[in-house]
Amino acid sequence: MSTRPLSSVLVANRGEIARRVFVTARAMGLRTVAVYADADAGAPFVADADVAVRLPGSAPAETYLRADLVVAAALRAGADCVHPGYGFLSENAAFARAVEDAGLVFVGPGPEAVEAMGSKLAAKELMSAAGVPVLPSVDATGLSGDTLEKAATEVGYPLLVKASFGGGGRGMRTVRDPAELAEAVEGAAREAASAFGNGTVFLERLVERPRHVEVQVFGDRSGTTVALFERECSIQRRHQKVVEEAPSPAVGPELRERLHAAAVAAARAIGYVGAGTVEFLLEGSGDFWFLEMNTRLQVEHPVTEAVTGLDLVRLQFDVAAGRPLPAAAVSPTLSGAAIEVRLYAEDPARGWLPQSGRLADFAIPADTEFRPTSGPGIRVDSGVTAGGEVGVHYDPMLAKVIAWAPDRASAALGLAGALARARLNGLPTNRDLLVRVLRSEAFLAGETDTAFLDRHGLDVLAAPLVDDAGRRRHAVVAALAGAALRRAAAPVLAGLPSGWRNNPTAPQTTAFDAGTVHYRLDRSGLTADVDGEPVPLTVLGTEIGGPGRVRLDVEADGLRGTYEVHVDGDRCHVDGPDGATTLVERPRFPEPTAAVAPGSLTATMPGAVTRVAVAEGEEVRAGQLVLVLEAMKMEHPVVAPADGVVTSLRAAVGLQVETGAVLAVVTGNTVTGNTESGGNRDAS
Repeated sequence: MSTRPLSSVLVANRGEIARRVFVTARAMGLRTVAVYADADAGAPFVADADVAVRLPGSAPAETYLRADLVVAAALRAGADCVHPGYGFLSENAAFARAVEDAGLVFVGPGPEAVEAMGSKLAAKELMSAAGVPVLPSVDATGLSGDTLEKAATEVGYPLLVKASFGGGGRGMRTVRDPAELAEAVEGAAREAASAFGNGTVFLERLVERPRHVEVQVFGDRSGTTVALFERECSIQRRHQKVVEEAPSPAVGPELRERLHAAAVAAARAIGYVGAGTVEFLLEGSGDFWFLEMNTRLQVEHPVTEAVTGLDLVRLQFDVAAGRPLPAAAVSPTLSGAAIEVRLYAEDPARGWLPQSGRLADFAIPADTEFRPTSGPGIRVDSGVTAGGEVGVHYDPMLAKVIAWAPDRASAALGLAGALARARLNGLPTNRDLLVRVLRSEAFLAGETDTAFLDRHGLDVLAAPLVDDAGRRRHAVVAALAGAALRRAAAPVLAGLPSGWRNNPTAPQTTAFDAGTVHYRLDRSGLTADVDGEPVPLTVLGTEIGGPGRVRLDVEADGLRGTYEVHVDGDRCHVDGPDGATTLVERPRFPEPTAAVAPGSLTATMPGAVTRVAVAEGEEVRAGQLVLVLEAMKMEHPVVAPADGVVTSLRAAVGLQVETGAVLAVVTGNTVTGNTESGGNRDAS
């Protein structure tokens, strides 16, 4: 078997996966090349690369999904191989073939293997022939009316509508009521076509509350195919993985052997070379069914690296260069437990809508950033940095945070602690949800399945870590910090404690969105309340830490702690031992603004209108679909907040809208501004 030394790699991707590949590439002595869209010109991954090539435009369809531009960029930069990362073109057989036709090495499986697994429908047929158990399914593309109903009846309810191409839950809908079938098929096909360029969808029997277990496989050009243990990715929201771990708490030696055998059989059935993942649905009985095979590196690959000590990206480069898998991969060992969480910019209070904007702070306690192999502690793989922008064009994942420990409970609690101590200011995130899941009794007991979040309730698991008393305490701390900053900038008596009064006088007032703080500091100490609710607090020390930053040493209820406050415009970000809060300070003299007409449906984030389901003058019912926005690689249905008539329709398909834009007005109701979020992201 001949080998081909590799010297320069272009990563046909962005964000944290591009940075992750660059780490190993540099360690192997490879020159690194990035491609970037205009929206990513200032992104960290571009600066990480030795050289970068611009792809004009911002939308994925005109940049990262343009195989011709990516291949041309590789040739222009002198790269001799292309690593696809995950998402975008990573599972596009035509792209893999174009890379090879250009004389470059594709760091992944051959086009034929990608093609064989590119269609989930065709893959299921191949797997069935190879003896791998599969669920019943029917191609729904082009079906409608009675024909579609008949196909659904054959599969059986409840069922899933799934995109045949792509992954990550995009183009997927759950259907329990036949009345919902047509809209689910139409929506899934539309989303799949937008995300993957192919609207083929199929119906598949829904397995209730299974575990989602996948096996990491690797093959080399000499015919060796191995399984590198399993990962469990059961905790999901809208079919999007949230928490991943290795090994699975539900898999013992006998079941692991059967899973490995099925995964290796699946890989060998298509002559697989490189890194791949065979995904299964696992029932409590120990029965499992083939779900899909991802012909690329997975988002959650770090947990496998942590428990095996193998650098999977290095193995990808070795196999692509023609080298055989090393002995450590052929006979892998399993050590300890690793857990990964996906940290997203999304707002739990607004239906989990993805968020865009500037990150005022982004700091997660970690041992070594981008450590590619195992070891105790915390690893952070991120595509963003403090002060950077999260745009509207791509997935809003901020980071993957990974913990390894000798046992599962230690890994979970260590990861929860790192997340709780992180400074994540500027955009809402799912941090509190992740911390509560990791600390929950059910998770620590290994009682996980795909219905975990539904069963335990997002209203409970996503509740803010800071309770009501803590929020009031944070409001007082924020008010004191703001006063300290103003006093420090005063031309006279800058050293006087902020809020100090030598004689009795009216208290100082600071109004936040969460309440109004009244406080007075005199010889007897601090007196404060929030909306009349007393907040007992003693300030032991105040330190200005830089522009807009204050550290306060505080004692409350006999407990002493340090609070970090970052005042960023009208926003006050407070990080303390009891959690984090962002408060918006209200102006003392607000400017009058134009009122939004009652019944207005407004855009909660920038996006593009992909569908308009009503006409002006049409009567609508509460909850009826009015239009669909696409933003940050997700579809967001906008529904009527109540019964009424569409008296104004200002949206059209293809229209780009900004946050707050009025899309339609429904009169005959009293609700203002309503959007219902939905949809799913890409990546594994």
